[in-house]
Amino acid sequence: MNNTLTVKSPAFENNGNIPSKYSCVGANISPPLSIKNIPVNTKSLALIMDDPDAPKGTFDHWIMWNIPVSEAIEENTFPGMQGLNGKQECSYTGPCPPSGTHHYHFKVYALDTRLELSQNSGKSALQEAMEGHIIGEGELVGLYKKKSL
Repeated sequence: MNNTLTVKSPAFENNGNIPSKYSCVGANISPPLSIKNIPVNTKSLALIMDDPDAPKGTFDHWIMWNIPVSEAIEENTFPGMQGLNGKQECSYTGPCPPSGTHHYHFKVYALDTRLELSQNSGKSALQEAMEGHIIGEGELVGLYKKKSL
């Protein structure tokens, strides 16, 4: 039985609007996250931020693993190893929906190990490496709609 992590952000509520600062029309920096209820035997954290509403299927915005166990990921920081996002870059790329409001899922996983993954790994490789090692998980969903200029 996995523990449920509580994932929040001081920048927006769950199912609330993500401020433009964290999007492609703003500073395009990662939002701060807080993580509570981390199991005591956690060795590392992993994070997947994706957008299932993207027109060509789920778009990966941020992939990171081997994050040191901490109750906070500060704004615009990358404490773990970053993997390939949907743009094939090892970085955060903020919300940038072509139209309408999209849902952005910040999924955090507590793992009982550190992962041996190459930096050019993407979401599927991360998910495969995490199999059997997830001892807790939680999710924060943010909404974003690009403002008309």
